[in-house]
Amino acid sequence: MPTIDDVKGFWEENPLWTGESKYKVASKEFFIEHDKVCIEDCQAGKFDLRAIPEEKNRDRVLDLGCGIGFWTVQLSKRGCTNITAADLTEKAIKIAKLRCEIFGIEAEFYQQNAEKMTFENNSFSHVNCQGVIHHTPDTRSCITEISRVLRKGGTANISVYYKNIFLRLWPFIGFLGVIMKKAGFRLKGRGRDSIYAEENIEEIVRLYDGSDNPIGKAYSKTEFISMLSPYFIINETYLHFFPSRTLPFKLPTFVKRFLDKYTGFMIYASLTKK
Repeated sequence: MPTIDDVKGFWEENPLWTGESKYKVASKEFFIEHDKVCIEDCQAGKFDLRAIPEEKNRDRVLDLGCGIGFWTVQLSKRGCTNITAADLTEKAIKIAKLRCEIFGIEAEFYQQNAEKMTFENNSFSHVNCQGVIHHTPDTRSCITEISRVLRKGGTANISVYYKNIFLRLWPFIGFLGVIMKKAGFRLKGRGRDSIYAEENIEEIVRLYDGSDNPIGKAYSKTEFISMLSPYFIINETYLHFFPSRTLPFKLPTFVKRFLDKYTGFMIYASLTKK
């Protein structure tokens, strides 16, 4: 099993969206392009407000695994205050700071390991953690830590890769991947051009973030709920993220939104601390 140092090393060298963008890293154009991809590709064209906490829990917010700052900016723009952005890597924090400076967003930044944070108990009203804890060796420890740093009545929104219908069926339909690759289905950059030709679903999930990515895990809904339920009341789970940018053609909006809602590769959970 790769270590947390392996994970840190990869993401220091490969911050999110680098190796994919046509623009200079950390330029305004780079961030605008990333915003568009996050909303168009990851949420089928419409930002989902279910990730934003209720007003009573917007006063002390942690964006855990902030990456290059998409969620940090969105949380601030949508009414959250006293935002703390934390990431495992120095490079991501540096880029996220520049993003906030460009768009006039205030936040505090800390380098943190989600498996073992240094924040005190009951520090935050809400924790936002999107697509992070499936990249770390001890995912369950991250969930325990999120609960620990939340105050009583605090909330969280957490997402991980989901074993959707395509991943579940891939052992039977994976032969189509070779045909799809030849037809132009692919993820550009980061050594992922052959992702559809992979037969092993664990390898597909790992490969999504780059050929050198040490860890990528996907969970069933049952597995995800099992990890969360000792610490949280689960208010809702829902899906997002059908990677339409991997297709060699443009999908109609209604088709993209259908696939996003029912076959998404990410499962989200809206939670309240027990």
